[in-house]
Amino acid sequence: MAKHGKKYMAALAKVNLDTVYSPKEAVALAKETSYANFDASVEVHLRMGLDPRQADQQVRDVVVLPNGLGKTVRVLVFAQGEGATKAQEGGADYVADTDEMINKIAAGWTDFDVTIATPDMMAKVGKLGRVLGPRSLMPNPKAGTVCAAEDLPRVINEAKAGRVEFRLDKTANIHVAIGKASFTAEKLFQNFAALMEAIKKARPTGAKGTYIRKISVAATMGPGLKVDPLQAVTISLEE
Repeated sequence: MAKHGKKYMAALAKVNLDTVYSPKEAVALAKETSYANFDASVEVHLRMGLDPRQADQQVRDVVVLPNGLGKTVRVLVFAQGEGATKAQEGGADYVADTDEMINKIAAGWTDFDVTIATPDMMAKVGKLGRVLGPRSLMPNPKAGTVCAAEDLPRVINEAKAGRVEFRLDKTANIHVAIGKASFTAEKLFQNFAALMEAIKKARPTGAKGTYIRKISVAATMGPGLKVDPLQAVTISLEE
């Protein structure tokens, strides 16, 4: 059994492992129990009552967190012609409009956080699946990262403002960062509420029974906190 350090044990001492916390209590305590010597992320982990093997039980969508993620988001756009111009005007950090740039990515360069593409570029982007796929950087229409040239400025702005993708993984879990430990508890709660609203709206047609079984919140380096799923799905940003 792995041994935990003094900092972890000190943080754990502030947590009642038998308590199921309200969302507000959980995010505040996750912030308090973060013991990293850097500005750690605060993450939400959900155990879903879904079968990821079934096509009608998939969850994949995006949410714009009202307070962002607390980090600089580097956006790369695959576009050409008018799309490339729109991307540059819209604030993209990189525009992949040449074979030279695409070959650079194919060779393993991935110094960016989000990729967006126009439909006419997807044939070329598809060839980069081996590089982009494992890093969850592949543009996808369901995630809103494949869009028309005229929509690029809006999508780029959303990505930089805190647009986060969430999806069901093969173990029926969803993992999403909602901000930094340096955020106020109120800002973390607002981001949590926005995420839960988006996950409720993304409920697939094939979902049966309990949609969200368990929820926990934790800092990157900090103990996990159980969250009451019933309270989590009934909160709103107006609280």
